Amino acid sequence: MKSILTWLAGRESLRQQQSTRQLMGINRITEHGVSTSNGDYVFFMVRPDNLSVLSDDAIRQRVGNLSNLLSNRDEVTLMALDSRASFQNNKLFYQARLEEETEPAIRRLLQMDLEQLDEIQASSASKREFVISMRVTSKESNDPAVLHQMEKSISNENIPVRLAERADIKRLLSVYYLNDAAVTAVEDVDGEQAVKMHG
Repeated sequence: MKSILTWLAGRESLRQQQSTRQLMGINRITEHGVSTSNGDYVFFMVRPDNLSVLSDDAIRQRVGNLSNLLSNRDEVTLMALDSRASFQNNKLFYQARLEEETEPAIRRLLQMDLEQLDEIQASSASKREFVISMRVTSKESNDPAVLHQMEKSISNENIPVRLAERADIKRLLSVYYLNDAAVTAVEDVDGEQAVKMHG
């Protein structure tokens, strides 16, 4: 039993010494993606069309075109990320306060706050980000002409797309790992902002 506890303590100590990127399995953030021990990945930001104005045939054609285009690659992942702020914790707080509050005036204010959160959430319900994550060779990853050709081939299928920039990638990682769409800037190095403030 003691050896297991010692082993677990050693693992925890090692984990605490790792950088954020090491914990995420990322070796480095590249110009348009990430480099991991499993290979390099490039991200393409997709701006979705308003599908409600397209016919069923047009939607089917676009989906088919994209499917055919991406099937030629070894590893492709389509991601839909919620890029809006989450109000769930605040809503749960207001609901709990409503249940315990007895003063009518305060109950009314709590109800109004809850309704306002619902309105904000409903107005931002369409704020989704769609990302194509494509595994590429290290040679492709370092060749801007190849990456822009990939971007152009996706765009030629009537899919509004652009290569992700470093700021996009850091923001996507914060949305994915922290579920936090409100992050405005992500440091390149852990503690970078603190060093700049005191430097």
